[in-house]
Amino acid sequence: MPSDSVATVKMLCNGTWTAAASDRGGEVFNPSTGEVIARVPFAGRDEVDRVVQSAADALPGWSETPVVERAQIMFRFRELAKAHFDELAETTTREHGKTLAEARASIQRGIEMIEFACGIPSLMMGQSLENIARDVDCETIRHPVGVCVGITPFNFPAMVPLWMYPVAITCGNTFVLKPSEKVPLSAVRLGELLMEAGLPDGVFNIVHGDKACVDALLEHPLVRAISFVGSTDIAQYIYETGTRNGKRVQAAGGAKNHLIIMPDADLDQASAALAASAYGCAGERCMAGSVAVPVGEIGDDLVGKVSERGAAMKVGSTVGGSDVDMGPLITRAHLERVTGYLDVATQEGATLALDGRQREFDSDGFLIGPCVIDRVQPEMRVAREEIFGPVLSVMRAGTLDEALNIGRQCPYGNGASIFTRSGWAARAFKRHFNAGMIGINVGVPAPMAWFPFTGWNRSFFGDLHIQGTESIQFYTQQKMTMTRWFESGQDTHHDPIWKTRKG
Repeated sequence: MPSDSVATVKMLCNGTWTAAASDRGGEVFNPSTGEVIARVPFAGRDEVDRVVQSAADALPGWSETPVVERAQIMFRFRELAKAHFDELAETTTREHGKTLAEARASIQRGIEMIEFACGIPSLMMGQSLENIARDVDCETIRHPVGVCVGITPFNFPAMVPLWMYPVAITCGNTFVLKPSEKVPLSAVRLGELLMEAGLPDGVFNIVHGDKACVDALLEHPLVRAISFVGSTDIAQYIYETGTRNGKRVQAAGGAKNHLIIMPDADLDQASAALAASAYGCAGERCMAGSVAVPVGEIGDDLVGKVSERGAAMKVGSTVGGSDVDMGPLITRAHLERVTGYLDVATQEGATLALDGRQREFDSDGFLIGPCVIDRVQPEMRVAREEIFGPVLSVMRAGTLDEALNIGRQCPYGNGASIFTRSGWAARAFKRHFNAGMIGINVGVPAPMAWFPFTGWNRSFFGDLHIQGTESIQFYTQQKMTMTRWFESGQDTHHDPIWKTRKG
């Protein structure tokens, strides 16, 4: 379908949906069919400046709005998101290719972030202490940081943006969202609902674009804070460029998540969890289990069971909520990248226990079946690089210590899980594995809204993580006030803070 036969998505600036002035842009595909379903414009520096200026102009009034009133808008936004739940899930499936069940789950997790934001009035409260020195009281109060920016990935078109702006906005900031140019439709629909909830003009804005747009946001003098989720190389670039320009930055990157299976584990349960972790959302998530580490003599049995489960999964188009277990990858270019890793693996000496390329599909979508690569060694590319597709690599270990050492060699540090009946092994794994999010008999240890998304190493750049109370710390800054009042006629020259103690 030619791109001039579909609608071009609009930007949101100062409460108005406007067409971009730029003639540069890209195409939005339905990954299940390969058809173009929308066109997305790429904003230039002038348009970015206009959108950021809108957010800056709205900041004084919004930051002075009582936090309880800001939270009430989030309550209305939550109700609208719930009322349009099915529509949001269908939009996510259409532009990303997730199964409808996966899309619904992602919308639910996003709504939980809105619910978390509804409770911010109690979470933003500061601290106080009377008589910290004689007749001196001290208090801290949280203030918004200013204009905040969110730059989000393609793999969760609704959920990841919702990790960011409900908290930022309820904390009193204004916000500019730059969604992935591959999946702008869910972000736009949520923006419409947020406006319907009664958010004042300019508090929330959307700008579309590519690297030129991102660079303009990173360098804009009115932007104070930037949140990012994406690949590690880009996360590092965002962090370094943003901080060099004086921004507060949290940048979540890629991962290589390890799943350790101990000899005492129930292999049927473990293989089911591995398949769900590796192949859920077609492996396009930063918490996907991408490396299985069987310990001891269970390797052959585990590979057989996981391969059997992967081969039995129904893979195909997700159009119309079709009954499939796994949908397509996001683009044809990404499909070719993922299949290329299978060739690399065999060239480097690994074995393809399950080759998803051998399937036939009744669709022109960007489809591949689940894959299992066995006998992977630490120096191989499939052991070191994020594939971001339905590919599970198997690295065998003789002991738990060897499995932990495999993790220490990994440059990433998002998540890791262990499957075992042993409390001792689980405790050792929890304490010593080199990752920020740990699962014990849990295949995808992704935290819910009330806990931070604590990636380590090259999976995260910054100090304060996304989600949970750390997100409130990121989107606010503390002001400390010391107060002293004098009785009429009292000698005022004495400073009780800096007095010299006797004895």
